[in-house]
Amino acid sequence: MAEPAGDLADRVLAAPPRLGAVRLLTIDGPSGAGKSHLAALVVDVLHRRGAHPALVSTDDFATWDDPVSWWPRLTAGVLEPLAAGEPGRYRCTEWTAAGEPVPGGLVDVPVPGVLVLEGVSSGRRSVRGVTSVLCWLDHAGADARLARAVARDGEWSRPHLERWQRFETGWFVVDEPWNTADVTYSSEWSNQFVGND
Repeated sequence: MAEPAGDLADRVLAAPPRLGAVRLLTIDGPSGAGKSHLAALVVDVLHRRGAHPALVSTDDFATWDDPVSWWPRLTAGVLEPLAAGEPGRYRCTEWTAAGEPVPGGLVDVPVPGVLVLEGVSSGRRSVRGVTSVLCWLDHAGADARLARAVARDGEWSRPHLERWQRFETGWFVVDEPWNTADVTYSSEWSNQFVGND
């Protein structure tokens, strides 16, 4: 059985760079699937291997009312500069105590050896041509993922997360990232990576 973070690190380091000289690893999947946790583990492995990774989360851009149309900000601030060999910069979304999104601080993204981009829609069609490895992460059913996300974000987030789940279900049906994923991971499949190559 492959250890997920190590397996993803192996795969992305073996793949050619397609975002200029940067290898792009996208970890996509529904909310509450564990994408952020897996991404942090992969980044740790890549650091230990001297791969100079950077991590960007779609949560730094998305809001309840704007789950995916913020993408041009990521493209202009991160993907295009990195592809040109220049550092990126973007303004992240922060949240008030009342759960309202507000513009946050600027985040600098030095040119990495590997960019790990994680979050809902990170493996969308428009980025697949510059992606070295696309990972689709699924975990349990919608109820279990909702419970996990509410435990993470607080009970106040439940109605927002329920609405988010309905949106992302429709998004994924149209975008179908699992069909072009290089690797798929799910706890429902014996905690194994299943290569799609």
